Amino acid sequence: MDSMSIELPPRTTHGWWMDEALARDPGEPCPPLAADTAADVVILGGGFTGMWTAYFLKERDPGIDVVLLEQDICGGGPSGRNGGFVNGYWSSIGELARRFGDGDALELCLAASRSVAEIGRFCQRHDVDAWFTYGGELAVASNPFQEDSWGRELGEARRLGAEDEFVELSADEVRKRVDSPVLLGGIFHPDAATVQPARLARGLRRVLLERGVRIFEGTPVRRFAGGPPAMAETPGGSVRAADAVIGVGSWGIHWKRFRRHVAVRGSYIVLTEPAPELLKEINWTNGEALRDLRPSLHYVRTTPEGRIAMGCAGMQPGLARRIGPRFTYDERFLRTAAADLHRMFPSFRDVPLAAGWGGPIDVAGTYLPFFGSSASRNVHHGLGFTGNGVAPCHLGGQILASLAMHAEDGFSRLALVTHEPLRFPPEPILSSGMLVVNEAIRRKDDAEDRGRRPNSVVTFVARIPRRLGYNLGPR
Repeated sequence: MDSMSIELPPRTTHGWWMDEALARDPGEPCPPLAADTAADVVILGGGFTGMWTAYFLKERDPGIDVVLLEQDICGGGPSGRNGGFVNGYWSSIGELARRFGDGDALELCLAASRSVAEIGRFCQRHDVDAWFTYGGELAVASNPFQEDSWGRELGEARRLGAEDEFVELSADEVRKRVDSPVLLGGIFHPDAATVQPARLARGLRRVLLERGVRIFEGTPVRRFAGGPPAMAETPGGSVRAADAVIGVGSWGIHWKRFRRHVAVRGSYIVLTEPAPELLKEINWTNGEALRDLRPSLHYVRTTPEGRIAMGCAGMQPGLARRIGPRFTYDERFLRTAAADLHRMFPSFRDVPLAAGWGGPIDVAGTYLPFFGSSASRNVHHGLGFTGNGVAPCHLGGQILASLAMHAEDGFSRLALVTHEPLRFPPEPILSSGMLVVNEAIRRKDDAEDRGRRPNSVVTFVARIPRRLGYNLGPR
């Protein structure tokens, strides 16, 4: 089926996940800030980073006064739009060891792994029905060029005593779990789950309100000064606070202090109508998350009612110097996602698409988030989750709560805090260079999916980020 003949569903404001979550429970209203106020901590951003930070601040001190400001609705950005993969960093253990050293790498992997289980316990404890499914994750070759690309990381895991986090699978073993004609061998990571991300975000919002966090939605911050004290000015009022936390994700590209450390890409998802009988035919009934091993990866999962959600990462709509409407809905990229879904699962070609949407990804050069505090030690930040944020944002909330409470503990000493993030080239090199490189990466991956060796020039350009020391693109 040609991608142009695929019928796309109409766009929605926040994507299908959020539409479904709000229809089920719109939650208590949180009107915009309409007066000046003061707090112990002000948080900028109502996604997972900001909300988990508020949650862990209240865990540490139930009496602390926390104000959270969100320009849209809580979870309305990438936190409610992503694929809902809940995983940590075991698949990158080798890269982490090379960058941070063995001890710091293991400590980080263990901390992120705990977040996977703790999100499940949070849902159970607070009666949040976020479809938490501990099904593990398959990282699988989708063409012969990707075969055994996991060998290096598996070898490092064995060296570090973490081989139990990897189960190597043959092509036949993969197809017993998910029977697709394009899937070959790969790795199974048991310590991973999936969620309905918008349900998790809205459930977390409810818990914060129950604990006394003051949330103001529809409240963009027009001006921010670190102080101390920190001051956040909005159209309807201001917040004065001893400490501030900046958890604005991809919108960090609009902040002067972060734009050299963060770039933005798009990620796009199509979701089918329910077809549980077809999932049964291809053996995909245990809730495993699935991703292939392309640098411009496909991430795929099922839902409890029998849908498939197919995501395509690494897209860049134009120069991406600002977050515009193409990040939330782009017909070209959604048609690409639908065509890739049909290639991977041909039995779903006649299943209608229920929804399609996109969202921005805050990309860091190490493929890892970074955290820190201002020179005045009262403004704290966490950005750069690079599309892997559901569990790491939970860990990030613990890190930022530790920093905002000025605690000296294990969270404030993790490598994501103590190591400086990589710097991207300045504009105009960054946006134009990223556009060219991202296109080369996708062309290389697409050629390999079609069984062809990529053009040598395309391959050279696709590998430029690695040559410059970034953990992005093919090796």
